[in-house]
Amino acid sequence: MAGAASLDAAFERLDQALSRLELAVERRLAGERTISGLEDELFRLGEDRSRLAGDLDDALARAGRLEDANREVSRRLVAAMESIRSVLDTHGG
Repeated sequence: MAGAASLDAAFERLDQALSRLELAVERRLAGERTISGLEDELFRLGEDRSRLAGDLDDALARAGRLEDANREVSRRLVAAMESIRSVLDTHGG
């Protein structure tokens, strides 16, 4: 009987060790899935950042062109107003 009891105890210890091993494997797999998910998210964030940086560059270039056009329009308006004043002054208007 003592041999059977020690065999049962050994089986119980083996069963507990296997349960702990299964839990450790599950935790490890869950951690790897989390890491993989985070890596995917980091990759997507990098792509978004690149796209946004390109959009920002485009917007800044467009803003620069608009500022140049605005300066040119302003210069032309000033020249037109000066021409009108000159014509009015010349003709007594």
